[in-house]
Amino acid sequence: MDGEINKSCGLDIHKRFVIATILSRSGEKQQHRFARDDDGILDLKNLVTSEKCDVVACESTSDFWVPIYEALIDHLPVIVGNARDMKAFTHKKTDKIDSEVIAKLALNKMVQPSRVFPKKHREFRSYVRLRLTLVRKRTDIKNEAHAILSSEMLHLGDVLTDIFGKNGRAILAGISSGKNIDQIIESLSPNVRKKSVQIREILDREISQSAAIRLQICLNLIKHLDEEIEVLEREIFNYAYQKHKREMEILMSVPGIGELGAATLIAEIGDFRDFPTGDKLASWLGIVPNVYQSADKYHNGRITKRGSKVARWILTQIAQAAARKKNSRLKEFFNRKKKTIGYAKAIIALARKIATIIWHLITNDEMYEDETGY
Repeated sequence: MDGEINKSCGLDIHKRFVIATILSRSGEKQQHRFARDDDGILDLKNLVTSEKCDVVACESTSDFWVPIYEALIDHLPVIVGNARDMKAFTHKKTDKIDSEVIAKLALNKMVQPSRVFPKKHREFRSYVRLRLTLVRKRTDIKNEAHAILSSEMLHLGDVLTDIFGKNGRAILAGISSGKNIDQIIESLSPNVRKKSVQIREILDREISQSAAIRLQICLNLIKHLDEEIEVLEREIFNYAYQKHKREMEILMSVPGIGELGAATLIAEIGDFRDFPTGDKLASWLGIVPNVYQSADKYHNGRITKRGSKVARWILTQIAQAAARKKNSRLKEFFNRKKKTIGYAKAIIALARKIATIIWHLITNDEMYEDETGY
């Protein structure tokens, strides 16, 4: 923010209320409490505009700041500070002191702003994050179904590669609904029916009523989650291809990156051109090591884990996929690193390399070519 700041407002935002402190260069101070609802936010807007505040600052606490930011941003500058950076100044203090410290930092231009994405992009990102949440819940329920089958000694994994595929679900539905073995086998595909002898051996036992009920509930929940995940994926891909078609194409040219990986990276990173270098992007993603100094020596510690957890997770998944690609320069890089630093650190090193590569590709509008590493 250019120019001197003569009056600032610091906000400490909670789920149901907001503490606001206004400070001026002359030493004047005001403190107010507002409900975090439409009326309270309107009162806050009227206060900061009538007091002619030069800037409003707050922490990026969950998404509680979003409606306040949207109400104020057209009227005066609003800085959403990185919560991690501000913890050193605000931890374990009362709400009013927290907001006062934020106001002091803003008055002295000491609040490092977080990147605030446009509203439509935030909605896109919320679809991606909700999808990931539902996928993880579905995995938990599948694990519960596996546990039920194991407790009943029904080892379907011996004859099916995926017990939640079409044939697996047909068997599970038959078991939970009390169908006989012949009826279950009749519902399977011809290829799986070839294993009817093994399937009969596995199913030739009684399942408890409790297990049948729990298994049916698991199947119902999995089906429902499948449907909701499909809805989210339609929204995700519609937005990704309408607004970021070229970026999707570029990202999917990189070994290990599929449609969902590309969409997730775009959702979490936003505009790649916000970062002057690929290393800056890697730093923002939190996949660079902490650096410690001891005497005259510098030591690398664990990665910083700043920024988006989802972005770090998907980059790790992408790195693991890229490390398995045959005849790939990325796999060669991973194998060299693995020999010296081990598997886990080599995956992070590869994730960091991929982050710098995709920054280069998108900022230069280039497709990945394995011969060059770009």
